[in-house]
Amino acid sequence: MIKLGKRNEMKVLREVDFGVYLDGGDMGDVLLPKRYIPEGTKVGDVLDVFLYLDQQERLIATNEHPLIEVGQIAFLEVKWVNQFGAFLDWGLMKDLFCPFREQKMRMQQGRKYIVYCYIDSLTHRIVATAKIEKFLSKEQPPYNKGDIVNILIQQKTELGFKAIVEGQFSGQLYQNELFKDIHTGDQMPAIVKNVREDGKIDLVLQEHGKKHIDDFEETLLEYLKENGGVCAFHDKSDAEDIYSEFQVSKKTFKKAVGGLYKKHLISIEENGLRLRWVL
Repeated sequence: MIKLGKRNEMKVLREVDFGVYLDGGDMGDVLLPKRYIPEGTKVGDVLDVFLYLDQQERLIATNEHPLIEVGQIAFLEVKWVNQFGAFLDWGLMKDLFCPFREQKMRMQQGRKYIVYCYIDSLTHRIVATAKIEKFLSKEQPPYNKGDIVNILIQQKTELGFKAIVEGQFSGQLYQNELFKDIHTGDQMPAIVKNVREDGKIDLVLQEHGKKHIDDFEETLLEYLKENGGVCAFHDKSDAEDIYSEFQVSKKTFKKAVGGLYKKHLISIEENGLRLRWVL
C-alpha cells in the first residue's frame, strides 16, 4: 500500500518531458520530476521514492531522503516563520510546517527543535508537532536491564536529561551518572538500567562496576596488541578523546590502565602506554 510521508517502492508507468509517472495505485499516478530520475531509468522499473505534497498540494515523488518521515521524531531547524507557524528544514524543497498550536513555545528562525511528523486528520497535510509526548508509546517497553538502545536527547531536567528511546518510549538519564557533556538533539547508544512500572526507562551511557572495568582491560589489551604494543592515550588525555576512541569514560580508562599496570602487562610512559612484552 502506497503511503504519504513514507518511502515507497513504485513502478514507472510512462515517461514525459518533465519526468516520469509512477503507479500510485488508489492514489493515482504520481509524478517523479526529471531532476530526481536515476540515470538509466526505464518504463517498468521499480524505484524507491518518498511521497509528499508540493507547493500546490499535489502528490509528488522524490528520490531524496528527508530528515524525518511520518511517524518519526527528529531534531530540525526552523528556516522561517509566518503568521501561521514555523517552517522546518527536513531536507526537501518544500519545508515542513509546524502550526503555532503544535508548538510548546513560539519557535524562532535559526533554532532547532525536536518534533514528531504526522498527517493532520483535518487537512491531510504532512505536518510537525513539538508536543511529541502524545505520540510516544503507552505500552510497556520490551527491554530488559542491560539492553543496548538508541536514544535522542530531548531536554534537560532537574534530574538530568529526558531522552526518547528508539523513537517510541520515554527515558531518563541522571546527572550524577553522566561522564560527558550532552545536549538536546544528540543521538547515541545507551544501556537500559531499569524499566519502571509507569513505562519510563532509566538509562546509563555505559555499564558500571568491576565487570565493566575488567571487560575494558581486555579491550585495551587487544587494542595495544593490534597497534604495535603502543597506545597514545594516557591519564592526561582529554576525556572526550578517550570516549571517542574507546566509548568509555576517562575514569574507566584510568582504572583499566591501573589494573593492567599492576599485573605488569604495560608500562606507563610520558606519551602513552606500552606493552611490557608481546603477548
